[in-house]
This record gives sequence, C-alpha cells and structure tokens, in this order.
Amino acid sequence: MIYMGCNTKDVAIYFYHFDLMSKLHPQPRMWARNHGQQRWDRAPMGGLAYGSWYDHVKDYWERWKDHPILYLFYEDLKEDLRWEIAKVAQFLGRELPEAALDAITRHTSFEAMRDNPTTNYSMVPSHLMDQGVSPFMCKGTAGDWKSHFTVAQSERFDQDYVQKMSGTDLRFRTQL
Repeated sequence: MIYMGCNTKDVAIYFYHFDLMSKLHPQPRMWARNHGQQRWDRAPMGGLAYGSWYDHVKDYWERWKDHPILYLFYEDLKEDLRWEIAKVAQFLGRELPEAALDAITRHTSFEAMRDNPTTNYSMVPSHLMDQGVSPFMCKGTAGDWKSHFTVAQSERFDQDYVQKMSGTDLRFRTQL
C-alpha cells in the first residue's frame, strides 16, 4: 500500500475549497466571514466525512512499521517529485529507466494533472462540482495555508495539533 500524507493546515485549506465547489456538501463549515475577512471558525480536522484526519494519518504511520506500506509526504513530492517516484518504483520492486522516470515525473506533476481533464474533475457536471467557484485542483502549493490563516488562527490550530498528535513520532512539514 502507498499512503500519501499532507500537513494538516494545507489539508484544512483544501477541504475548505472542496466544500466551496462541491454541491454535495452543505455550505463550507471551516471559515466564517468577519468584516469581509476569512476567519478560522474551529479546528475542523476531527469531524470529516471519513473520520478524523489525525486518527487516519497516525494509524497508517503506525501500520507502516509492521506492514508493507510506503508512507509518502506531499511536501516531499513538491520538493523532489522525481526522487519520490523512484521511491515508489523501488517499493514496488521495479527499476525504471531514466526516460521512464522523466516521463512519469512530467505527467504526474501538479501542473500537468491540474490541466488534464481526466485528473482535474473538470468533466464532472457543474451541478455536482462547481469549479467556477473553486477549482478541484487549486494551487498545489505546500505552505499555502499561510495566505489563509491569521497568526492567532495558526497558533490555535497548532495547539490542537500538538494535543491530537501526541504520542506519535510522525512529523509533517508545514512549509518548504
């Protein structure tokens, strides 16, 4: 199994944008408007449709120690996609020639996937996902949470993170 983790602050922003464009969800629940500015309402990562983000990432982190799970981090992919692709190939017991690594890197870059209708959900009808409100694939920038969080919001989020991630050696980078 290959597991991809991403830092919780960026994930919170991704969920916010997904909630904006998804017609299957109620109104976005993570941000509140206050005098025209976005404000953090509450730490949302515990009440997601598929359970707690914290529990999910910690559970797979602990499982990879005893099971054949390759645990990857989005921030590492953004930093060196080609290296991470080589790690996946090695994990799968495959050796890829340089040309194949180059092609996979080119086709799986965020920019290529964002522009590809088979991966960017642009073919989903707008009554289900209104990408005019927010695209399914936004910026793809690690650390973009900094353009959304105030200092106070970040500090409150960090307090919640420390509490919920206690007891694990799993560490995420929140910026590159």
